[in-house]
Amino acid sequence: MSAAAETTVLHAHTETLRNALLGLAGATALVSVVGALAFGLPGPAKEAPAAGIETPALVELKPQPFAYRPAGDFSQAGRPTNAALRTVSLDRPLAIMMHQVTVGEYQRCVTDGACPRVAADQRAPADQPMVGVSWRDANAYAAWLSAKLGTTWRLPTDEEWAFAAGSRWHDDVQPEGGVDPAQRWLARYTQESEREDVAQRAPLPVGSFGVNEKGVLDIAGNVWEWTESCFVRRDLAAADGTQTVNCGVRVVQGSHRTYVSDFVRDARAGGCAVGKPPSNLGFRLVRETPAWKRWPTMMARLLKGAVG
Repeated sequence: MSAAAETTVLHAHTETLRNALLGLAGATALVSVVGALAFGLPGPAKEAPAAGIETPALVELKPQPFAYRPAGDFSQAGRPTNAALRTVSLDRPLAIMMHQVTVGEYQRCVTDGACPRVAADQRAPADQPMVGVSWRDANAYAAWLSAKLGTTWRLPTDEEWAFAAGSRWHDDVQPEGGVDPAQRWLARYTQESEREDVAQRAPLPVGSFGVNEKGVLDIAGNVWEWTESCFVRRDLAAADGTQTVNCGVRVVQGSHRTYVSDFVRDARAGGCAVGKPPSNLGFRLVRETPAWKRWPTMMARLLKGAVG
């Protein structure tokens, strides 16, 4: 048999083996799911809420394409520019809190000793969004809620927040290229000033800003929200695509996107700033999708890649 013929046969055997393995993986997963349903075998673990702690109201969104401009500071050959507006899609379903964490909800964490007490108005109604929290405070609450409910909760990424915001997500585009820096700063100032009246209003009870087309309450209202995303600075002209990531500054979302330092109240605890977070800054969390729920998406992508 010639060398070319042997290569062809070997390639065919390799393809057959790969297809068999893919089929076995799919069959194994299917059997586990069907077995759990039909024969009472152990299935996905369910939440076991602690006494007095209920699972927050969630909006569950399936992945679908949406327009998104990455957060950060971008330049092109030394001149300020905007990142490209791209069509993207999340790689898994998104389960996000229907509304921001409220004063009453946060106070339960404080009572348990798991969250810091913040210098907010103690007379604030229990159904008002909790504000004046740092990024660390928000993460402390996420860790407490995760322990209480037995599931993983975290802050959303900027991309996830934009997807949940839908039509309420604002694409803040600034003048590019050879525009005088003073003009760029003036444009930003004008943009911020037009929204100042919104930012200065005191937080209002949950539901005051209505629901968007995806069923999410008060998103992009007058309370800004922490995200998990770090501040990024990148020169788009760099051939290697390197970027500077500063996780001491986080992306904050609301009626527009901005960036806020990781405020800490005790300098000995670390962090890049000491002080009080803005009085209109709160948060909402997302619940991590269990691995067994991500299986159909993962298998579909795997099979698509194998066929391709």
